[in-house]
Amino acid sequence: MRRLAIALAFAFAAGALAGCAEENRHEYQGWIEADLIFVSPDEQGRVERLAVREGDRVETGQLLITLDSELQRADLAVADAAFANAKLAFDRAQQLARTGAGTQRDFDNAQAALRQTEAQLAAARTRLARRTLASPAAGIVQQVYYRPGETVPASRPIVSLLPPGNIKVRFFVPETLLARIAIGDQVRVTCDGCAGEVTAPVTFISRSAEFTPPVIYSREERAKLVYLVEARPAQTEALRVGQPVSVVMSPREAKE
Repeated sequence: MRRLAIALAFAFAAGALAGCAEENRHEYQGWIEADLIFVSPDEQGRVERLAVREGDRVETGQLLITLDSELQRADLAVADAAFANAKLAFDRAQQLARTGAGTQRDFDNAQAALRQTEAQLAAARTRLARRTLASPAAGIVQQVYYRPGETVPASRPIVSLLPPGNIKVRFFVPETLLARIAIGDQVRVTCDGCAGEVTAPVTFISRSAEFTPPVIYSREERAKLVYLVEARPAQTEALRVGQPVSVVMSPREAKE
């Protein structure tokens, strides 16, 4: 995507120097990108079940992956036994403290041990629960990186998801247009094979130039400066990641 962005920046700069007709139309070439959500495990493990395939539509909370959990179940059993023993020790220390046969120090130590084992038990339950990975958002499965039987390192993505709201249009505008556009301005997006135009509000305007000539800028060289702009369409059914699009803007009138 970075190479595509740079190529489009140079293509735009060349087009800007070719003539004023295209610039007056305020139509620019762009492409579709997306902010993917990567689902990964907290700990290393082996994929036991893969409940989705690439292209599947999933809902929030839907099961995606199940990892082996033998070690986590064993740790939970150990933590459960330690908590049970600590609870018995605490009950005895509490009874002795009430009758005066025990010391306050023994009671405090038993209480601290109970709290520690209780926290360890909660952590073991959480580790076991996280061996089952559910979808954090509604969207479409874009790619599956590991299959059942393969071992996944900790924090390595197994599945990537694309929520519809994470699709965005990226394009470049000339430096001379920056003062006439703002966050929230609507743009019209068209693509090959699309039934009609898609409107999208501008959500990002870069503060730095994507293509910079020499340090001393003349008026002609300033026309080569282009800035990245992003817009997020509400209707994304016809848009695909990497797809080239045309973006038409209606800039505000220049201030005197």
